Formats: sequence, structure tokens, C-alpha cells
Amino acid sequence: MQIRADLHCHSYFSADGVAPPEELIRVARQKGLNAIALTDHNSCAGVDYLESKGLLRPEGTPVDGFLVIPGQEISTREGHLLALGLRLPDLHGISAAEAVALIRSQGGFSIAPHPFDYFRAGIRSRTLDTLPVDAIEVFNAAATLRRSNRQAFRSAKARGLPMVAASDSHEADAIGTAYVILEAEEFSVAGVFAALRKGPVKREEHYIKAQAALRKTWHNVFRFRHYRISASPSRNP
Repeated sequence: MQIRADLHCHSYFSADGVAPPEELIRVARQKGLNAIALTDHNSCAGVDYLESKGLLRPEGTPVDGFLVIPGQEISTREGHLLALGLRLPDLHGISAAEAVALIRSQGGFSIAPHPFDYFRAGIRSRTLDTLPVDAIEVFNAAATLRRSNRQAFRSAKARGLPMVAASDSHEADAIGTAYVILEAEEFSVAGVFAALRKGPVKREEHYIKAQAALRKTWHNVFRFRHYRISASPSRNP
């Protein structure tokens, strides 16, 4: 069967996200997708929330014809890394190599998102070239500079890795601006991973609108400020 999946989406369980997780599902369905990966920053709280609402099944099967892939965008020491298909605690600050090894040991799927986009913590080539990721995000709809997508494409092609496109949506309207189209034998999380590895991976690629990009930049500023405040030691008056 054909699976149309946006593999990089954020809800308000990310500090810079603004949409409730169920809104992401509603908009994705409306746009003709039948799967998304929920990849909030350093948190799987949104995954737990969707399961509590009956919108995600822990066995990795769809609910009412729609599949939610559990995931997280990990802020490793070397840059961001997507972990799909599993639930992890906050691993902020772990090394990228350790994160990939952990994802693999638990049967998950690792993707380097927006590599070479250094304004958004993309993993740099000196790390990425030796990192055994399962795939590379070669088209990020919210890329700061479009040349970073082209560089990611060249890197994935040189290594023969699966190439994915994703919206990196932080608001519901951006869902599905970029996504993958997979021919899968099974409509499940495992089926998505098998189709990605087998290939070929078809991609739908569009950039988010300028206004949405500006809002995302603003939310990023808020997220970094929020993290600095939350990470600061408490002070006595």
C-alpha cells in the first residue's frame, strides 16, 4: 500500500511548537497524508498524550486509518537527531554516536534532520560522515538556507542512504509541505521503516511560506530562551 508520511512534526509539547497533537493529525488527514512522526524536542510527552487519547497504538499500528509514529528530536552535542519508532527520556547533551547506537539497540530508526543548516543545530559533515544513521533528511521545508538541503542531498547520495523530505512543522498548517511517499507491504511503523530501507523513497518537496518561516524563527528564539531559563540554577533572593 502507499503511505504518505511527514516524518518530522512538532506539537506544543515542544517549547517552540504551537499546535496540539490531535490538530496535527486532523490537518494531515485533510491534506491527504496517512501518517506522521511526532518528533518533539527532547520529549515524548506528546506521544504519551496521543496514546492516552486513543490516537496512537503502542504496537505501531494505525488508528482509524491513520498512523502516528512515536519519536523525538534529540539535541545531541553535535546537533539534532530524529529518533523514530520508540520512546526515550530527555537525552539533551548526549553524543550523536551514543544516540544512534541507543536508537539502533531499541529497534528504532535514526534520521539526520536539516544537516548542514547550522542556524538550526544541523549536524556538521565531520560528524555526519562517520555517523551510522539510517537516513538523511535531504529536504527540510523550513531550511534557513536552501543550499543546506542541496548539501544534504549530496551527502546522502554519496553514502547511498535513504533520502527523506519533511515539513519540520511547528504549527499545524505547515504539516505536509514536504513528505515521503512509500510503497509498503504493511501499514505500520515497522512497515514504514522497511519501506524506507528498501526504497526507492519518493518525496514531495515544497518550502513553507515566508510568514510561517518568520514565525518559526520567533518560536525558536523563545525555545532557546526557555531552555536557558529552565536550565539556570535557582537563585536565592
